[in-house]
Amino acid sequence: MDLEMLNPASVEDIFARHGASSITLTDAGDKPVLEPAPGETPLWHETRIAGLFSPDANLDELRADLLQSLGLDDLPSNDVSVLEDRAWEREWLKDFGPMKFGSRLWICPGDSSVDDHDAVVVRLDPGLAFGTGSHATTALCLDWLDGLNLQGSTLLDVGCGSGVLAIAALSLGCERVVAMDIDPQAIRAAVENALNNDVRDRLMVTNHSNGIVGEFDVVIANILATPLIDMAALIAGHANVGCLLALSGILFEQVDEVLEAYRPWIEFDETVSREQGGQTWARLTGRRIKG
Repeated sequence: MDLEMLNPASVEDIFARHGASSITLTDAGDKPVLEPAPGETPLWHETRIAGLFSPDANLDELRADLLQSLGLDDLPSNDVSVLEDRAWEREWLKDFGPMKFGSRLWICPGDSSVDDHDAVVVRLDPGLAFGTGSHATTALCLDWLDGLNLQGSTLLDVGCGSGVLAIAALSLGCERVVAMDIDPQAIRAAVENALNNDVRDRLMVTNHSNGIVGEFDVVIANILATPLIDMAALIAGHANVGCLLALSGILFEQVDEVLEAYRPWIEFDETVSREQGGQTWARLTGRRIKG
């Protein structure tokens, strides 16, 4: 159902009243909201709402309630689909197979295997958190990590999501990693994935920047341009002199603004970019200088 002038919260309430077991809001107009401020959950100008109902739900009563409660003469465009019974909580696996990054790093779901004797394998279940390696921003970071000598180093992962970058770094030889994310689902997923990869004892996870203590040999931040700019002094402050830094989650047209925010502390390499879904994403890497 496409909702332009209606209040999605009111529609959610009506769906729930008629027994919806889940309710999903998505962009109906292909106009993504890329950088909401922390704590904000803005909706799209054109929002599609979908409800999952049991087979015995009375959809005629639902339609009548929507018309009456919302004061409508007609409903916006809508349709009903019957979903076959399957293990929906594992449905994401059908689109997530083993993926290789760099020369040896593999991200694999569950107990899948790869035919590569030199493989460094990270087993991942993202849960509800961001980060499987399928998005260009994460892939760019994984490629970069695979090319580093991380033996015995310390690393800070800002915006850790599922923990994929932190766990990859530990699997590639990092001695200790601190991972930070403000999303509780990300914290939960990162901890569980670390346990599944036998690296939990070398990973500290925190939900606030106050939990980050000290300086690191490597810093990686895969978030978005605005928080990267806002956190520039904080992120650079945790990088020791000579620290290797990678910033991602940046649209190509935002590169100059992010570079400018970090120039007092970081000497940057050439920008690396990758296209996906009609957008060009950039990864910035460099080294901490005195400043």
